[in-house]
Amino acid sequence: MAERSAQQLAEHVRDAMYLNDRASKGLGMTVLSIAPGQATIRMTVRDDMLNGHDLCHGGLITTLADSAFAYACNSYNEFTVASGFAIELLAPGRAGDVMTARCAEVSKAGRTGVYDCEVTNQRGERVALFRGRSHTLKGKPAVTG
Repeated sequence: MAERSAQQLAEHVRDAMYLNDRASKGLGMTVLSIAPGQATIRMTVRDDMLNGHDLCHGGLITTLADSAFAYACNSYNEFTVASGFAIELLAPGRAGDVMTARCAEVSKAGRTGVYDCEVTNQRGERVALFRGRSHTLKGKPAVTG
């Protein structure tokens, strides 16, 4: 069997992770694209995602960015988890808004990575900026097969 290219490996990881990703699926997230160290995920804000001010709950915007982060940092098929993150919520999300989180690797050295995610709405307006720090467990694949 021929060895997978880096892009093919990232796509394999995306497909295998998504099969068991109940949180992202439950929130209606779709992985739009994947590449080594990068991922783009989309989610439409539903009524059950609104807080008491009729705005998208900030934790759900964070979850969208965190999901993009997870796919980006696991795209090399090394089991990688978040060691922390920070988020700046810049604008509200409203019912029906289509949120897109684009995440890209900033730095990867040894077991540590830094990833930046930008969340925008369907008008291209920035909703949030997210920076995640990752920790890789060397020698353990993110997915098998």
